[in-house]
Amino acid sequence: MNCAVRYLFFALILLFGLSSQADAASYPLIVQIPGTVSIDTLAATLGGTVVDSIPGANTYLLNLPVVPLPATATVLGIQWMELNTGVRLPRFSRPGVLKVPGTAAADWYKLQPAMQLINAGKALPFSTGRGVVVADINSQVDYAHPALVGHLTGGYDFIAASPGEPFLSDQSDAGFLDQSDAGFLDQSDAGFLDQSDAGFLDQYDPASLKGLNPAYSHGSISAGIIAAIAPDSMIMPLRVFGDDGRGDLFTLAKAIRYAVDHGAQVINMNFDILRPSLAVKSAVDFALASNVLPIAPAGNDGTSQPQYPNYGSYVFAAAPGVGIISAYPGGYYGVVSGTSLSAAALAGTAALVRSLATNGVPDSLAQTAVNINSQNPHYVNQLGHGRIDALGAVRPPGIPVITAVKPVTTVQGQTLAVTVTGRFTHFAQGTTRLSAGAGVTITNVVVNSSTSLTAQVSIATNAAIGMQALTATTSTEVVTLSNAFTINQKE
Repeated sequence: MNCAVRYLFFALILLFGLSSQADAASYPLIVQIPGTVSIDTLAATLGGTVVDSIPGANTYLLNLPVVPLPATATVLGIQWMELNTGVRLPRFSRPGVLKVPGTAAADWYKLQPAMQLINAGKALPFSTGRGVVVADINSQVDYAHPALVGHLTGGYDFIAASPGEPFLSDQSDAGFLDQSDAGFLDQSDAGFLDQSDAGFLDQYDPASLKGLNPAYSHGSISAGIIAAIAPDSMIMPLRVFGDDGRGDLFTLAKAIRYAVDHGAQVINMNFDILRPSLAVKSAVDFALASNVLPIAPAGNDGTSQPQYPNYGSYVFAAAPGVGIISAYPGGYYGVVSGTSLSAAALAGTAALVRSLATNGVPDSLAQTAVNINSQNPHYVNQLGHGRIDALGAVRPPGIPVITAVKPVTTVQGQTLAVTVTGRFTHFAQGTTRLSAGAGVTITNVVVNSSTSLTAQVSIATNAAIGMQALTATTSTEVVTLSNAFTINQKE
């Protein structure tokens, strides 16, 4: 009898093979099982409970007193498993908060240098993102912010729906707020906030914002960037991070599946992971198989260690991420830095392309990206296909456009020489005319080629300050660049 009991005891140990973590109270474990296995039976067999599930995925979150060894898991029908560890939002720098008068356009920040660098405004005549839903996996969004009103569609608050989801604090992070400088994403600092036409801006630090973790603003900031680049797309806010910037792997995977199941065509995944996650990979694979494009930031640590991902051979593309202006909770605007802002810019640009074509969105973005290796010698071949070009990605081949006017700024009373560059244009000496707004006189037009010319521009002392359009008229076409150059007030 005693021998039989001993054999039974040893058999149970072999079957349930406890891991070295058996002395802990409980472990949140994500498991993937086939449809033939009962999750309730599995949880009971392991002495635990079912906490949550991902609909349609056969993926579950269990709370267990011990973690089964791999051999035991296989016997019980578990296809894969991993601990549900904590994840933080990517760290970013928040230099300041701005306020604007009520008369200012809610999307005034769309003219900032970073947006001009990727030709965001120039792309809008070809696509505004209409018909595309961009899911933004992030922290809470300020639904009432003027820059976001009319741009948001139904989302889901996973934090409120599942408070206290168990996870282990295993994804190490040095803290949310970081002064990391992603300067390798070739920034253009045109002094946007110092220009006279933006003089209504005030640096603002209201007492109500002090003491708050900057993570709570992340959702509004990302959504503001997407809305500025693709104004007719609809943003699906999916809250998976609390105001402290904390989330977990299981909820991230659940949110990705939710986005796909509820009609998103682009997913902005605002998180980085220090180690591979089977749960997140499974969800991303599901998105890709459903022709949904997932986009994630490269991280701000300046390291080649993969996160989700980081710079290196697996980075897809680059976008501005330093000194970016966007919506900030409470009706304010923030100036922030970080690669999660670059990801939001790429998501918005992807929405522009997806509005025009169901397939081939990554190819359009890659083939039209601008190589910036020469501007970033320390990161050669580590910035993916290069800096995204929204105009190049959406413009049909062969349509004439003005791509650049240099210089881009002038002042009242100034006379200067400008260079106009076009693509697929037909500039010809003697038949090409240039025109701009009131108070701007253009003379001495010299055509260098069908796509390049120079001219003398005289700005009247009473010319209107602000962004000016420039129109080139030839014998076969009329092309206009709406934000060709900016007139500043004479000091």
